[in-house]
Amino acid sequence: MNFEHHQTAAHFRSLHTSQKPLALSNAWDVASAVVTAAAGATAVATTSAGVAWSLGLPDGDRLDRERAVAVVAGIVEAVNVPVTADIEGGFSETLEGIATTVAGILEAGAVGINMEDGSRRPEEFCARISAARDAARSAGRDLFINARTDVFLAGAGTVEEQIEEVLARAEKYIEAGADGIFVPGASEAGTIAALTAGISVPVNVMVGAGSLSVGELGKLGVGRVSLGSSIAQAAYAVAQRATEELNTTGTYTTVAEALDYGFLNGLMDSSTKN
Repeated sequence: MNFEHHQTAAHFRSLHTSQKPLALSNAWDVASAVVTAAAGATAVATTSAGVAWSLGLPDGDRLDRERAVAVVAGIVEAVNVPVTADIEGGFSETLEGIATTVAGILEAGAVGINMEDGSRRPEEFCARISAARDAARSAGRDLFINARTDVFLAGAGTVEEQIEEVLARAEKYIEAGADGIFVPGASEAGTIAALTAGISVPVNVMVGAGSLSVGELGKLGVGRVSLGSSIAQAAYAVAQRATEELNTTGTYTTVAEALDYGFLNGLMDSSTKN
């Protein structure tokens, strides 16, 4: 096993604690990852939506493996913190293809992945998790597999039924090789507490404006907090507002809080020397 990779992976695992949840402000390209790391992030996670949008693609398994892996490789090279990659459904419809994706992500230097069940049956997703775990073992690398379940995003049934379904899926996903369970859409304190009480591995929730704070989520037992695609969405909102302002009032207040040119240029210059 590559010693440096093993150390980075072990450190990344240790960051998942409810005493101080791992807080991830997801990046979508090298520059956003460098800025994120410079702002004090203990790890960098990619957002598949942000990566897809930056390449002119819609989110939802439309991004291809090669371009996704290339983005991850560039980020790993530019930052000095652990990197975990959002690989959506695995960028393949076959287990062999998922293994190829994971091998590529590990070769790029990432120590973690997010993989989602989406509309797939739990049994099918378990096979995907196992394929990812086997690929990591074959590569001799440690890999934190964060298994995302979209039960709450689908919104079928009562909240109690959704909790029950997530807990049932989580048990299967952990048995298949998952190290963490990601439950986007779970936002209420009672719901989150029920999930953390019933899941034996770190629970990841997605946050945004109006969500419970990182500290509050930690008290509920959450080990990992993600902003998902919201930072990328906010960045594109600035581009839209600045353009609208420029072409209507002819003013420029939207860009008043932009990062200093010299600061950004210096960050990128430093990242090329890592």
